Amino acid sequence: MSATLTPGSTLTGIRPASEADMTAITAIYAHHVRHGSASFETRVPDVVEMTRRRTALLEGGFPYVVVEDDGVVLGYAYAGAYRPRAAYSNTVEDSIYLRSDATGRGLGSHLLTALIGACEARGFRQMIAVVGDSANIPSIRVHERQGFRRIGTLEAVGYKHGRWLDIVLLQRRLGEGTSSAPRARDA
Repeated sequence: MSATLTPGSTLTGIRPASEADMTAITAIYAHHVRHGSASFETRVPDVVEMTRRRTALLEGGFPYVVVEDDGVVLGYAYAGAYRPRAAYSNTVEDSIYLRSDATGRGLGSHLLTALIGACEARGFRQMIAVVGDSANIPSIRVHERQGFRRIGTLEAVGYKHGRWLDIVLLQRRLGEGTSSAPRARDA
């Protein structure tokens, strides 16, 4: 995985996240909370909280994956409920986080591809990306290359690191999209 990866290339380092990955996942997320604007959290959750979040997602039937190289977790991605009300139960929101030294290698794109496939296999119909900070062009571009379209910007809805931050919303149809009624879900 040391070479630049391009969409469509084969990547064998993506797999479901395990409890053993949670220390690495927590460290990756901690960096984004402390230094980035992709997450609007301002306090770093500990490994117990991150494990609780992963467990809740898995119990809800959502995918949670990691990308690794030689046993080292370089990033992770998951989908979760877009909103808690029943009418939203066929729509998911994606999240992707990479180690700071693993960016620019195509890993985010590969994680997103895996996440889209896993969500389609579970029968979800829409995926929403809520990109923190309109200046987060790499995240916006990764989503656009995967068929997401911009649907709006919420201006100055977060304040972190001494500045106001926007949220860019992007959306992508999954599977049959709106061409048929979805399967029933417990919600």
